[in-house]
Amino acid sequence: MSEDVKINRGLKGIYFERSGVSHIDGRKGELSYRGYSIHDLAAHSTFEEVGYLLIYGELPTPEELSAFTAKLVAARTLPDAIYPLIDSLKDGHPMDVLRTAVSALAALEPASQEVGEQAFIENGIRLTAQVPMIVAAHDAIRNGRTPVAPDPSLSHAANWLWMLKGEKPSAAAARLADVDFILHAEHGSNASSFAARVTVGTEANLHGAIVTALSTLAGPAHGGAAEDVMKMVTEIGSPENAAAYVKEKRSNREAVTGFGHRVYRAEDPRARHMRDGVQQLSQEMGQPQWYDILQAVVDAMQPYARHGLNVNVDFYSGVIYQLHGIPMDLYVPIFAIGRVPGWVIQCVEQQRQNILLRPLTLYNGPEMRDYIPMSERG
Repeated sequence: MSEDVKINRGLKGIYFERSGVSHIDGRKGELSYRGYSIHDLAAHSTFEEVGYLLIYGELPTPEELSAFTAKLVAARTLPDAIYPLIDSLKDGHPMDVLRTAVSALAALEPASQEVGEQAFIENGIRLTAQVPMIVAAHDAIRNGRTPVAPDPSLSHAANWLWMLKGEKPSAAAARLADVDFILHAEHGSNASSFAARVTVGTEANLHGAIVTALSTLAGPAHGGAAEDVMKMVTEIGSPENAAAYVKEKRSNREAVTGFGHRVYRAEDPRARHMRDGVQQLSQEMGQPQWYDILQAVVDAMQPYARHGLNVNVDFYSGVIYQLHGIPMDLYVPIFAIGRVPGWVIQCVEQQRQNILLRPLTLYNGPEMRDYIPMSERG
């Protein structure tokens, strides 16, 4: 085959489509949704408002936000058949249970088979509300508890914590969960969003695309960083051990979890908001040691920042979940809860000018050869 063909492994640096949803400047460390800085959105918006912005392209008016929120609240329901399914799978990993339950919703809810743009949006709004319900119900069932019914008076983030823990979160805890979802809501052509687009390219329905996205997010190279950071923090044990830990990792040419990103050379712009939240929540809950360990690791990693090894958003997420007493195997499902609106609008964009995504592989196997009958082999 031709030696002139350039192989871009992992499709690195390849633009496959135009998108008006999010913009990432990896060199400067900037991220925006629909032209709005992630810093402004994290500081001033709610997840519901950001979900509306991503899906419809503009910030909502008060009336539009109220109607959108009402749709999300009304969608906080699951078919009865989902609960025995979850019970039959209760010993499985939460991401496997979540993926299977979303796939089951496609069979249980007839509207899921509709594939027009408005159907994608309505199904996407419903899935945005249902995904946290599935995660919370599974955690309850596997621990021998009855799933907590959603509270229509609570925001998306506060209701998630309520369903998971069975107690109303503080305003600060609910706000931090809200910011966490905002920061994870959309991130360009990441692996799971691209995978969802590939599925939509075949003219599949939205539920099928979300199942694809969930399967892709479950891989540790994409969605598992927060869990790995918490394991690292637990291993380090105290701030005094951080420098030695980093030195040993670097001398062995091993990665320090939570540093570096596929697209950012500067610090991940989402990280600062999680850092502030961890500091506040750790003080509120009387467990400052977790934040102190994280900051000690950041200090030890400072000499490597010039090589692009800056802190990323997931460096702080795991400690937030730890402070809430959330099991580590729920960290990736929480990522999924926030990412649903981003997946939905990526799928809608793909559908608008749909094309089957079919890249090429350059063959480097044997040249053409004669077939050998079975009797002449060996």
